[in-house]
Amino acid sequence: MYNIRTDLAIETRELYREQTNEEVPGVKVERKEEEDYVITRVKVLDESGKKNLGKEIGDYITIEAPALKKMDQDFKDEMSMVLAKEIKALIPSQKVNNTLVVGLGNWNVTPDALGPKAIKHVLVTRHFFKVYNKKEDETMANVSAISPGVMGITGIETGEIIKGIVEKTNPDLVVAVDALASRRMERVATTIQISDTGINPGSGVGNRRIGLNKKYLGVPVIAIGIPTVVDAATIVNDTMDMLVDNMLDECQPNGDFYSLLNNMKKEDKYGLITEVLNPFEGNVMVTPKEIDDLINNVSTVIANSINISLHPGIDLKDVNRFLN
Repeated sequence: MYNIRTDLAIETRELYREQTNEEVPGVKVERKEEEDYVITRVKVLDESGKKNLGKEIGDYITIEAPALKKMDQDFKDEMSMVLAKEIKALIPSQKVNNTLVVGLGNWNVTPDALGPKAIKHVLVTRHFFKVYNKKEDETMANVSAISPGVMGITGIETGEIIKGIVEKTNPDLVVAVDALASRRMERVATTIQISDTGINPGSGVGNRRIGLNKKYLGVPVIAIGIPTVVDAATIVNDTMDMLVDNMLDECQPNGDFYSLLNNMKKEDKYGLITEVLNPFEGNVMVTPKEIDDLINNVSTVIANSINISLHPGIDLKDVNRFLN
């Protein structure tokens, strides 16, 4: 799929369908439309689906809600409950007593600060369980949290840091929060993806690191992410597609210029764009100018949903009091 950068399973499915005009073999898709949002469930069933979609076998749930960009408190509460319900559905059926929440990303770079921002509002309780020597509680779960930074700050692979913590604290579950990359600007800060397959920190910006997944960490991993950036080459490529379509409508069907435009392959256009961007190291990412406010808003939704889904006695009233 000519190297379009996206972390969203629904977008890789869209790309596949655009190029083949058929559904992805080995992948099951369900779509549910509500008044304020749309939930799309993409399930990679087998090795065929994994190969065709480029995603690990498992579940990818996407919540698209344009109002996330300008949400009031009521909508924030609604989306927190919707997301909490989806997280609960992915928690393994066996009993989970101890959860580690990881906020991935660089707190010094706003579009990459989603994970650290969310971690600030996660209700951590592991120290209480240790102090009072408790194994279970009817209202609170045993939750710890860490924002390990990035390799450029620590000099250590994020995966290595998390693996060391997992080996020391023995959680039953890891919940990882990270900023993602999308291929469409309209999905930035309006789309939430939850999956049970783990996550590769930095993959959206072409900086792939050790994957945080069950195979590497030894415990189930639920990944929660929101797109905060779009690859500049992708935006230019989509703009060129629209421009070509409009120009084709004005050209003679049998003209040479028509043939040139009509026969130009998508990968050729994308390759040309990346060549133009090469002096800028070919790694230009675009983010909205109001990204500070967007990150603050969506990070609280994620934190709310994590608190509600993990702690059995916590509801919206409690999390809003805690965050304020």
